Amino acid sequence: MQKNMESVRAGLIKLSLDGINSSDYRKSVVNLLKQAIPFDAACCTTVDPETLVSTGSVTDEEVERIHDCLFEYDYIREDYIPYRQLVKAADPTATLSQATGGILTKSERYRHVLSPAGFQDELRAALMHKGACWGYLTLFRRFGRPFFTEEERAFVASLAPSIAFRLRKLSYASTSESKTRSETEPGILVLNKRLETVSANTAAEQWLLRLREWEGIAGDALPRPVRTACFRALSGASEPSPAKACIHIPGYPYLTIRASRLNGPDRGLRLAVSFEQAGPADTLRLMAEACELSEREKQILDALIRGMSTKEFALSLHISPYTVQDHIKSIFGKTGVSSRGELIWRLFSRFGVG
Repeated sequence: MQKNMESVRAGLIKLSLDGINSSDYRKSVVNLLKQAIPFDAACCTTVDPETLVSTGSVTDEEVERIHDCLFEYDYIREDYIPYRQLVKAADPTATLSQATGGILTKSERYRHVLSPAGFQDELRAALMHKGACWGYLTLFRRFGRPFFTEEERAFVASLAPSIAFRLRKLSYASTSESKTRSETEPGILVLNKRLETVSANTAAEQWLLRLREWEGIAGDALPRPVRTACFRALSGASEPSPAKACIHIPGYPYLTIRASRLNGPDRGLRLAVSFEQAGPADTLRLMAEACELSEREKQILDALIRGMSTKEFALSLHISPYTVQDHIKSIFGKTGVSSRGELIWRLFSRFGVG
């Protein structure tokens, strides 16, 4: 067991990010983990680090069949080790068997979702890097297998920061120049409380097709980012974060998906989902988070986008022009550019910031 763990650890470190996208990287992580930890199914999800809404999942067919029920227990119902708690925990990994003291029937998620699907234990890890969450990893074991051990949980915990670091890096590095422009009008999708389509405009239908292709979803199933945004909207006031996520699909500018509840007389619950090119605030936020810019560097980046000179910005913050220049050099180093012009070009071509 220990030898396999060290081999997997070395394999993850050696795993190259050159020419790989986030989805393929997550598939490789799951395949490597299986060499050290026996499990029967897995789900590796990326999330928007601000809202914790899914931006896409790599999962098995058995998990996909119960995914909406799992979303319901994470976003709406109360149960053991929800990800919103793991993100804030000192150790963001846990197993359902340990959390329930070995009495799995204490968990409603186990009784109503996992057990009927043939699953027994769960191992969950919020993938954290420097206080920001970049994804979730869930491993499942079927009946007949032992519970996940403390050694296995600790091993996943030791790998989680490295996986999160790679996901953060891929969220920026995997973006490429937008060869195709998005729709000129927002996409609008209306769903009922069962997340069935009531109506949609052409732009929404186009974005749904692109998202299904990106996630490898067949048929007319809702893409996972849309579903999780809807569950967040259904959770109401108990969740402080907005029901939105910013997503990058190669070949397109960043996309903002936002869900909200609709109020109307005697028509039942409705959800409105919008799809539109992300604005400068969201795209700059994601770039700043992915490149680990400091708060002052974020301020200076915003000033650069607005065309302020070094002298103007120094006067506005009461710091010296030399200090401003030092911050600009740090921004260049973190974003991999060498001039203001190249930085602006990268923001425009990769992130759609005008």
